[in-house]
Amino acid sequence: MQSAEAKFNKNSLLLALRRYSSAVSDMEQTILLPSLLRDVPSDEVWDSEAGEESCGDLYRNYVMLKAMRNTVESGLVPLDDHKTKNSTALNKTLEPLLDTDPEALFRFHLRGLFSVMSDLTKKTQSLTEKYMDIIGVAN
Repeated sequence: MQSAEAKFNKNSLLLALRRYSSAVSDMEQTILLPSLLRDVPSDEVWDSEAGEESCGDLYRNYVMLKAMRNTVESGLVPLDDHKTKNSTALNKTLEPLLDTDPEALFRFHLRGLFSVMSDLTKKTQSLTEKYMDIIGVAN
């Protein structure tokens, strides 16, 4: 019997989404006391536009990663005024791409999605490792 990952090409979008979802599930199972992450500063700034509004502490990162996984799995995109304002500015910079060949546009967005999913998976794994360091468990 093939493993669940073996039936997908190693570069498939479904596998990238599954890896992210799995990393978040591992994070949830490992982090039994998310409140321990409060006020622990994050080493990373995730949004270059909003450096002053970076995710702040690891708890906020934890909540955000879970919410994003729920969005990926449900397909429902929540409306958030702050995020909508940022995406509107992004859409204006991408407007010239709308006149591009649909296949080229698809490939552009697919590469971006792979990159984002890979980064989110790494950030989720990193957060889990930091939690383990906080509670004194060796990896």
